Amino acid sequence: MDETVAEYIRRTVLKIPRDEIKTMLEKWGLLSETQLQTINFRQIKESISQDVVQLCEENSVDIKQAAVLDIIYNHVYPNKRVWCVYQMKKTGEEAEFFDLTDFKKKFKGRLRSALKNVTINFREYEDNAIWIRIAWGTPYTKPNQYKPSYVVYHSQTPYVFISASVLKSNLPLLCQALVLASNYHDIREMELRSHSLNSLKDIVFKRYSQNFQTHYPRPLQERNVAPKSDLRIIQENRNEKERIERVNREVFGDGPQPKLEFAQYKLETMFKSDPQMDVLDKKEPFRCLVKFSSPHLLESLKSLAPAGMADAPISPLLTCIPQKARNYFKIREKKHFFPESFVSP
Repeated sequence: MDETVAEYIRRTVLKIPRDEIKTMLEKWGLLSETQLQTINFRQIKESISQDVVQLCEENSVDIKQAAVLDIIYNHVYPNKRVWCVYQMKKTGEEAEFFDLTDFKKKFKGRLRSALKNVTINFREYEDNAIWIRIAWGTPYTKPNQYKPSYVVYHSQTPYVFISASVLKSNLPLLCQALVLASNYHDIREMELRSHSLNSLKDIVFKRYSQNFQTHYPRPLQERNVAPKSDLRIIQENRNEKERIERVNREVFGDGPQPKLEFAQYKLETMFKSDPQMDVLDKKEPFRCLVKFSSPHLLESLKSLAPAGMADAPISPLLTCIPQKARNYFKIREKKHFFPESFVSP
């Protein structure tokens, strides 16, 4: 077995929590039960990794087989990566039978026709998810196994989740291979980004309940300040708190929000001014890019009103982010909207 393969296996084992090493090696399936019994999983991880490498040398494990263990680790711990959502589109509404063998053949053929030094692994999971691992090289260097791209494609949907490698120049080639292999005609990034792969799936697959705003915030009313001892103020504050909680529940629903960390879209609006002032020579709209980022974006928006940092209900400009993600292609096709990203009139 090559020294680079041995070192890669050693580093992969070291990433795994010690209590889970045996389970992941069993899922890997390249070491027999008899071989696994020879490993003392109570010793330090460095010793465990050396024992695993020695057994892999006996089995002549190659780099492609070793990469499968990395897929298993990333499937168990997908939050170690940053995931972006892409949506593909067909020219028509025709439904086609998905052939996994044909998909793999077209995908590998497209990548290898442009780049020979590339390692590609596939692994299927029970939720119709195809995990793809791509280690990129150059015409003069071997694939870098430590900086792979990961793709999670659900064959019954147009959605693809990509965790790209450091070499962003490979992303267009990767998207071309996905479109060709899955028989689609277009692919666009949906401007949704998160470490939580499951939360991104919840958003695009509509697996969480969010009620969308159908009414407008109640205008603020001026009122005289009464003494703190006045029970009417206490009751009024209690009623206002209950109203905020009720409206917030109507907008966001009762359940927890998906963990979204990044969203952006483009805003276009017109200035309104006195015609006599002639502030604007041209009737051009005002354009800006709106970006949102947070460790837990939707929960942060949900907490604004109860914390007193915003009126309730929250503006639809903020609560519509998941809905805009699901309607991405519909938004792009409307007139006077920017095609690069989300748009709000």
